[in-house]
This record gives sequence, C-alpha cells and structure tokens, in this order.
Amino acid sequence: MEELISVLREECDAYDKLLDLSLKKTPVIVSEDLKELERITDEEQAAVSNINRLDKKRQTATADIANVLNMDVQTLKLKTIIQLMAKRPEEQKALEEVYDRLHQSVHQVERVNRENAELIKSALDMVHFNMQLIQSARTAPENANYNRGAVSTGEALGTEDHSFDAKQ
Repeated sequence: MEELISVLREECDAYDKLLDLSLKKTPVIVSEDLKELERITDEEQAAVSNINRLDKKRQTATADIANVLNMDVQTLKLKTIIQLMAKRPEEQKALEEVYDRLHQSVHQVERVNRENAELIKSALDMVHFNMQLIQSARTAPENANYNRGAVSTGEALGTEDHSFDAKQ
C-alpha cells in the first residue's frame, strides 16, 4: 500500500510540473515565440514520459494489491481500494488525499491544455486567413483598362497606386 501511495505522490508532482509548463506555454503562444514554445514542448514531452513511467509503476502496485485482495485488476479502481482500507484509517486517509490531489492536478492540466489548443487554433486560423488574403490579392481579377492598341493593360483590381489628385 505504501508503494502505491508513494507512486501516486510522485505522479502528482509530475503532473504539477506538467501544469507549470502548460501555464508557461500560454503567454508564449500568445507572443508567438516559436523557439521558447519548442523548448517548453520538449520539456513537456520529458514530463509526459516520466508520467507514463510512473503510471506503469502505479499499475504494477495496483496489480499487486489486486492479487492480495483476490480481485480482478481490470475492475479494481483507486476509489475501491480507498473504501476497502476502512480498517486502516491512516493509510485510507493518505490514499484518499493523494487521489484527490492527483484528480485535481489532472483536471487542471486538461483545462490549460484545452485553452492552449484554442489559442493555437486561433493563431492557425489567422495565418490561414492572411494567406488567403495574400493569395486573393495576387489573383485579383483584371480591370477593363485598355491601352492605345486596344490591348488589356493586365492590371489587377485594387493593386494600382492611386494617389489623391489635387488638380481636380
């Protein structure tokens, strides 16, 4: 049981680190600092790898508890383990506290990641809009201006430099 509690505490710390990185990423996305975004993303990947490693340790500890309790590891949840620990109130309380902390950390990371994803989507939409605007300016329809030889001048609408004529 102590192994499970220890692993869950480590997992909480890892999620807190991931949350800090995600929070640092938000202003970087807004400021469009790609180098800093890349650095933070690399750190996030390392944090996620650590979380995956800890998750495997947690699954092993949970499987050991399931074997001792003669229960199916697939259906055994942390909430169930907490309820089964009624005869050991100190461990039950410690497990419940770390479970609540982990649950809260995971939800905070999810919330910040959703916000960051929306910011990135907005930035990509703006880039797409600007690219469309530039492309449409290059492919603007030609006007109906002809030169003396009755040949179209080939000028695109809205691309000529019209300055104010003060003589009129």
